[in-house]
Amino acid sequence: MVDQDGQAFRRGKFRTGVWLPALKRAGITESTREDGMHALRHLYASVLLDAGESIKALSAYLGHSDPGFTLRVYTHLLPTSHERTRKAVDAFFDGLAA
Repeated sequence: MVDQDGQAFRRGKFRTGVWLPALKRAGITESTREDGMHALRHLYASVLLDAGESIKALSAYLGHSDPGFTLRVYTHLLPTSHERTRKAVDAFFDGLAA
């Protein structure tokens, strides 16, 4: 992310200029670890994995040496995961019936 002048956002600048105002607009008055900056790392990991990125690449992007750690700690099921799984199972059984 860059600011209006094309300068890269530093963590502190992003937090005070973007993140905290967004929390305020959302009605979240006290930022905790669950809704803080660290939550963005978890969201980033989950979104990339859901989009098909390899766990090895994702682990490298996050600066982890162990992809297993990334998988255990940083990835979470997204709402679309359940529907995609259901469709895959349906397609499998539809293929058996054909």
